[in-house]
Amino acid sequence: MLAYVIRRVLYAIPILIGVNVLIFALFFAVNTPDDMARLHLGVKHVTPEAIAKWKAERGYDKPLFFNPQAQGLARFTDTIFASRAVPMFAFRFGAADDGRDISREIRTRMWPSLAVAVPVFVIGLLVNITFALILAFFRATYVDAAGVVLCVAMMSISGLFYIIGGQFLVSKLLHLVPISGYQDGLDAFKFLVLPVTVGVISGIGSGTRWYRTIFLEEMGKDYVRTARAKGLAESVVLFRHVLSNGMIPILTGAVVVIPTLFMGSLILESFFGIPGLGSYTIDAIRQQDFAIVHAMVCLGSFLYIVGLLLTDISYTLVDPRIRLS
Repeated sequence: MLAYVIRRVLYAIPILIGVNVLIFALFFAVNTPDDMARLHLGVKHVTPEAIAKWKAERGYDKPLFFNPQAQGLARFTDTIFASRAVPMFAFRFGAADDGRDISREIRTRMWPSLAVAVPVFVIGLLVNITFALILAFFRATYVDAAGVVLCVAMMSISGLFYIIGGQFLVSKLLHLVPISGYQDGLDAFKFLVLPVTVGVISGIGSGTRWYRTIFLEEMGKDYVRTARAKGLAESVVLFRHVLSNGMIPILTGAVVVIPTLFMGSLILESFFGIPGLGSYTIDAIRQQDFAIVHAMVCLGSFLYIVGLLLTDISYTLVDPRIRLS
């Protein structure tokens, strides 16, 4: 397994380089530093001197990839790509437009994001699998039909409805928890209950339907018919055989998102005033801080590749027949 992990890590290096170059091209070639300066300073009444000053303060006054005025290796190092994109391979994200260190902000804000994302992920996974097993157990009955209709209805409702409705009902009418905000330590619990509950409920529809489909597909296979022919109870067949064999497709969708939990939830954090990485990204987009957005996109790409590697490794833990080679 160690050789496989090392090989996958080596494979990830050119992928990360390609992703970094592509993201840089999207941010700086398509949307040039002059365009960034105009967006930041305002389209009206902006002078060329103001644009040049804005670019010089942020190091955007250099060429993108090649500096013909420099000498030797500086032709490649004295560029925006070398100063902005290359350090990201070492997780040095530079400074935001307001001068704050982005790496420090990420280290500080990742904990509120995890405080919301991890409970939503774990509780949501357990709830969705439980509901899916119940629907699969009562398949082709009124319980199954009613459950599917309920899931489709929940999928059809926008996530914003759950957020706004939860804030209005739980916070405004019942006054059970604060409507928004965040505090460190144990006091964070009262601020996290509502966003976690909303996050879990909003994902029940799609998650339950996805897992129900997996379980129903497994229940139609030969090993399930063999287990029933041996006289095993339907509950034993479902929980001992179907659930264990359905874990591979479940892991495919679940493990890959674990590293990305650090990135937080854009909508939940913004509506509930949680100072995590999701709200940090939304604020950067609203303020047109391209340095932060660029850093968050690169970090998200890296975490997604890590998630794919963890998914492959988790296969061997669930199914011993799988060998990584």
